Amino acid sequence: MSSWPERPVADKITASDDEIRSAVAEAEVPPLLPALAYLTGDLTLLRDDLRPDPLLLAMEQGGLTEDQLRVARELAVETLIKYRDGGSQPAPIPGDDELLRIMEYAVGGEDMAAYLPLLEEELAYRGEDRRAPAWHVDPAIDFHVLIIGAGMSGLLAAHRLHQAGIPFVIVEKDREVGGTWWENSYPGCRVDNPNHNYSYSFAQRHDWPLHFSTQDVLLDYFRHCADTFELREHIHFNTEVESVTWDDATERWQVDVRGPAGPETMHANAVISAVGQLNRPKLPEIKGRDTFAGPSFHSARWNHDVDLAGKRVGVIGTGASAMQFIPEIAPQVSELTVFQRTPAWIGPTPDYHDEVSGGLKWLYEHVPSYSEFNRFWIFWRMGDGGLPNFRVDPEWPAGGESVSAVNDFVRLVLVEYLKAEFGDRPDLLEKVTPHYPPGAKRMIRDNGVWARALKRDNVELVTDDIREITPKGVVTADGTERQLDVLIYGTGFLASKFLTPMRVTGRGGVDLQEQWGGDARAYLGVTIPGFPNLFCLYGPNTNIVVNGSIVYFSECGVRYILGCLKLLLDNRAKAIEVRKDVHDTFNEAVDAENRMMAWGASDVNSWYKNDHGHVAQNWPFTLLEYWQRTKQPDPEDYVIS
Repeated sequence: MSSWPERPVADKITASDDEIRSAVAEAEVPPLLPALAYLTGDLTLLRDDLRPDPLLLAMEQGGLTEDQLRVARELAVETLIKYRDGGSQPAPIPGDDELLRIMEYAVGGEDMAAYLPLLEEELAYRGEDRRAPAWHVDPAIDFHVLIIGAGMSGLLAAHRLHQAGIPFVIVEKDREVGGTWWENSYPGCRVDNPNHNYSYSFAQRHDWPLHFSTQDVLLDYFRHCADTFELREHIHFNTEVESVTWDDATERWQVDVRGPAGPETMHANAVISAVGQLNRPKLPEIKGRDTFAGPSFHSARWNHDVDLAGKRVGVIGTGASAMQFIPEIAPQVSELTVFQRTPAWIGPTPDYHDEVSGGLKWLYEHVPSYSEFNRFWIFWRMGDGGLPNFRVDPEWPAGGESVSAVNDFVRLVLVEYLKAEFGDRPDLLEKVTPHYPPGAKRMIRDNGVWARALKRDNVELVTDDIREITPKGVVTADGTERQLDVLIYGTGFLASKFLTPMRVTGRGGVDLQEQWGGDARAYLGVTIPGFPNLFCLYGPNTNIVVNGSIVYFSECGVRYILGCLKLLLDNRAKAIEVRKDVHDTFNEAVDAENRMMAWGASDVNSWYKNDHGHVAQNWPFTLLEYWQRTKQPDPEDYVIS
């Protein structure tokens, strides 16, 4: 089997002083000095006066002042020139004490020793894939796994099973790999997580063209992964799972699918669901929705045959997808009416649409470990370093717009951004300013395109409730009918309807959806009592709000699943099933902690909550804790039969 191409050893630096200075001028500075300390072994580079403030990491350049940036860049230039003149010879890899000091400096943190093994995995700084299974199944054992879905998580699970020598098949309803990055092709579609974070730790690219990849770039990445890891021959495309049924007699799964040749029944010892949370579009329950006479479609099923040029277009919803495609279509249409229920908090991201500069590319290519430390810096400030900003302070005065002093500071910063963008349009500023705590709903990245779109003469932002949809358009609560030629739904997904629409039947004929009763639960988001040998990826309570990348959660989850399979195979057993008491205790702790986060404490409408008002989506603890708990399964948590 092919492996991901190893990153070549960095070329010797031959650039001139001015060329080095020009490249450093374009650098993300906070990870630069730590990377150079790692490269050269010179820990005097870690100067206290240039150390980032952990409270300011979310700001541009980690909140470093212009003077700090100037001094840090000059120090970096001097170090690189000295490194070049010395023959570009990297220092020996630092020991753990030195590495810990470098890592703590990069984020202005302390007491981070518990993170060291996790961060070494994430960095893969020695070129090792430390999450790969270190075992191989006995070929004499007859054991097969069926994976549902060939998106990010499904391809990852398949790769790990391949490494362990476990036979598998993937059933994919679409005609190509990529999952959400295949299905969502609306204009402006891109990831809101920096590329270095939204990619497999063991399959890093250092030549991303953009800071935040567009849909086509990510689709190509996952296609390349499928090809490189030789997974396509295992995939049944255009094939949808209709039901998954546990056979108590044989202790195997029967999987009924419908593919190009019609219905078919497959069998597997274990099933891994990698169907995701954001794969089934949600249409709003609005009177008359099906009566609209013109073309209508959901953003996740974009109809590229519909020409929007010169049309009167209505968009219902202002979530993440809508705020990406609305600025793209606004210049094309004659009139654009945007129907907003609740405004989103907007996080200023100046480089959201920017190409990676030539200087940054040069640094990634010529400075060993700079790319890895940049990944670590992103990992921390988008992860555990930012989590306290959204934790509830029980003593904080209850006002509904923030949950703590630090959360209120975040709110004030975001309000100032909105004032800067919409200050010349007080009518719009009032409509786009949220009145709930930051973190209670999904926050949206923006580099100014949202304000520019809403300020256009041909765009109207409507915040009145929708009463009904008619053949001609949309009627709001005040009785006004806005006539439209095309209607687009940017209304999100059925995120809390896990594993639907397929029917899953477990031990004793128990239906999973009936057991859940619309309130999905799982142990570590992975296993469910009564459903042996069934594993979920991106399952209940493994979504992230402000704390990390879903790729990280999937890597942790897949390693845990491989650990469960190893327990099963080592014991020559047929079934492994989580104990109900273990499952219930875990979920009680998750619920309690979610209530102490902005997204659990606020009553604002959000896809983070299901119809019961329960936060079934989000992980409220640290990234470290999920990594620790999924590193290997505890046999005492399971019944192995």
